[in-house]
Amino acid sequence: MKQGSPYGTHRVLEPQGVLPQGAWKIDNTMEIFDNEVLIDVAALNIDAASFTQIKQEANGDAARVAEIVLDIVARRGKMHNPVTGSGGMLIGTVLEIGPALATKCDLRVGDKIATLVSLSLTPLRIDRISKVQLHQDRIEIKGRAILFETGLYAKLPPDIPENLALAILDVAGAPAQTARLVQPGDTVLVIGGGGKSGTLCIFEARKHAGPSGCVIGASPFEQDCQRMKALGWVDHALQVDATDALALMQAVAAVTQGRMADVVINCVNIPNTEMGSILSTREGGKIYFFSMATSFTAAALGAEGVGKDVEMIVGNGYARGHAEFALALLRESVTLRQLFQERYV
Repeated sequence: MKQGSPYGTHRVLEPQGVLPQGAWKIDNTMEIFDNEVLIDVAALNIDAASFTQIKQEANGDAARVAEIVLDIVARRGKMHNPVTGSGGMLIGTVLEIGPALATKCDLRVGDKIATLVSLSLTPLRIDRISKVQLHQDRIEIKGRAILFETGLYAKLPPDIPENLALAILDVAGAPAQTARLVQPGDTVLVIGGGGKSGTLCIFEARKHAGPSGCVIGASPFEQDCQRMKALGWVDHALQVDATDALALMQAVAAVTQGRMADVVINCVNIPNTEMGSILSTREGGKIYFFSMATSFTAAALGAEGVGKDVEMIVGNGYARGHAEFALALLRESVTLRQLFQERYV
C-alpha cells in the first residue's frame, strides 16, 4: 500500500506544491493510501454560501443543482465551488482504514461519522445523486470519499438522529467561537440571525452576555424576525438588509443609543455585508466573519476606508471540541432541538 502525506498533498494533481484545499484538482480515485480512511458517503451538506450560489445559478431547479454539483466534482475531484471557494461536509460510514492510521485513531470499520473538514479539500466520487434537499442545503448521494490523516471527524452519537447531527455539525464552529468572544454585559449583533448558524450564535450569545447584555438579531425577512422574537433569545430583531450598510448601521444605532455593538457575528450566505458589519461595530469592538461569502479584502480595505479600528476575525470553522460543544446544545435546549428538527431535517 502506498504511503501518503498526513496533509493529503499526495492527492494534489494541479497545481503542484499546494495543499488539497488550495488545489484546483485532486485525485479522487478511491484506492486508499496507508494513512487514509475510505468512507461510504450518504449525504453532503453544502455550505450555505455555496448552496445559495448554486441554487441561484440553477434558478431553484433541483435537477439542475444536481448537474452543477456533479460537474464540479467531475472537474475538480472534490466539491469545491469555483465561485465561492467553499465546500461543506459529509456523513457516511467507514469502509476501510489504512494500516498506518489504524493504530493512531479511534475509528473502526462500520462507524458512522461526520467529517469536520471542508469538502473543498476532500477527495470525493459521486456515483449517483438520489435527492437534492433545496431548503436544507443537503444532497443525498451514493458515493465515496477519502479522509486524510489530519482530517477531523465526529462519530455520530446514538441519541441524536443522523440528519439532525449533520445539520448542527455543519456549523459547529459558529457557536463555539461565539462562546469565546462574548462577555457578560456585551452588546452582540448577529447578522443572519434567522438562519441555522445565526440561531446557534444567538442562543450562545444570550447565555454569555447575560441579563445585563443585549443580543440583537438582524435579517431582511419578516418571518426570521418573528421567529427570533418568538424564541425569546434576542432583545431586538431588526428587519434590515445587511448589504445596505448605512441602513444596518442606523438600525443598530437606534436600539443601542448610538453605542453600537461590542461583538458582531456575521452568519449570512450572501456577499457584500462586510461594510454593514464594520459600521455596526463600536470602536475597538470585534467582528467574527463566519460567513464564507465574506471578502476579506473588502473587509480590510473597507474598515481602513471609514477609519474604523475594529478587530476582524476570520471565520475558522474549527474550534477545539466544537463538535461535542454543538451536539451538547441540542441536549441542553429542547426548544433548539425542536427548531432544528422542524427546519433543517
